[in-house]
Amino acid sequence: MAAGIQDILSEALRKGATDVHLGVEVPPIIRIDGDLHYLAGFGTSSMEDIRALAGEILTRQQLEDLEESWEVDFGFTFTGDGVESSRFRGNCYYERGNLCLALRTIPTKIRTVEELKLPHAITDVTTRHRGLFLVTGPTGSGKSTTLASLIQEINLKRACHIVTIEDPIEYLYSSETSVIHQREVGSDTHSFAEALKRVLRQDPDVILIGEMRDLETIAAAVTAAETGHLVFATLHTQSAPQTVDRIIDVFPSHQQQQIRQQLSTVLIG
Repeated sequence: MAAGIQDILSEALRKGATDVHLGVEVPPIIRIDGDLHYLAGFGTSSMEDIRALAGEILTRQQLEDLEESWEVDFGFTFTGDGVESSRFRGNCYYERGNLCLALRTIPTKIRTVEELKLPHAITDVTTRHRGLFLVTGPTGSGKSTTLASLIQEINLKRACHIVTIEDPIEYLYSSETSVIHQREVGSDTHSFAEALKRVLRQDPDVILIGEMRDLETIAAAVTAAETGHLVFATLHTQSAPQTVDRIIDVFPSHQQQQIRQQLSTVLIG
């Protein structure tokens, strides 16, 4: 039997890893400063070993989703040996019939807007009461970190109701001046689109959407911004013009002029 998840993740965190990859017939692999390395001192894993590791961190529902869909996203808090408590987000999936785990570390401490040196033009959106603000960029560019910092700024300084819809929940917030509720796709709601249908009945002031993935979610986000809510969301795009084009292209041609006009009235950054 290979090492347990406690030993693997504790050692990965001690070495400053940002990502951990677990697969069949290879030792654990970690990413440090952008490069992949084998985690020293650990042997290869069998299919049974990987299943056991997945069983240590996945809930019963997530294990059922894995068997049904062959892959599942998840998040969890890890308390290791001799390391600070940390959050991980992960994906469990199959490749060539073998089970694999990909895990990414998420700092438990939310960095302030001052620590991130965010310009006033960006932090100013936290004082707005309506509109759609998008954080875009490739994987690993800091979208989640930036959003968490902005949401925490509101949480600390404004008395409002914040609802987050995430897949999975990444940063954990505590209600401060604001009241904040975090909903996870797959455990608290069926989908981003379904949660957005209901969220307007939950008296929100601020809504965070982990990712705008489809037409229904984008349309609901724009509607929420139009109806007097401050909406934050992410997209995997490389530039501001590409972001707008990406949103518009999701819609059928006969709706594109309408969504273009809607974006012109709600998009604040």
